[in-house]
Amino acid sequence: MINFIEHYRKLENMYAAAPINAFYQPKMQISEGKAELILTVEEKFFHAARAVHGSVYFKMLDDAAFFAANSYETEVFVLTTAFTTYLTRPVSSGQLRSVGQVVNKNRTQFIAEAIVYDEENREIGRGNGIFVRGKTKLVDAMGYI
Repeated sequence: MINFIEHYRKLENMYAAAPINAFYQPKMQISEGKAELILTVEEKFFHAARAVHGSVYFKMLDDAAFFAANSYETEVFVLTTAFTTYLTRPVSSGQLRSVGQVVNKNRTQFIAEAIVYDEENREIGRGNGIFVRGKTKLVDAMGYI
């Protein structure tokens, strides 16, 4: 029998172990079909107009949707095959929160949506993606312990 709570904690460990997250220092919490990500805005995330670069929005949206999808998959790392991003409001301070949720799943793919909010709980971006099962076993992924 699969212990899903343990699986979620291992996914959180895996997320924290990814070298890219040493730069962003986000915090992730995962549950069934859902993932929530918190990130504190820093000036190093800015574009020249002194607001958070769109790549940060994408990362937060994709990460939340991705881990929502991987919460259902206990054997292998899922892969993002397509992701659409909408940036709806600029932000330059505070904490950002991204919430991802699986909206459809079948034998071959997961469809997940995510919304990123500013510190005042205003939507600043949204996205949706398609995720498929990859070939890398989770037990071989960095930090899945």
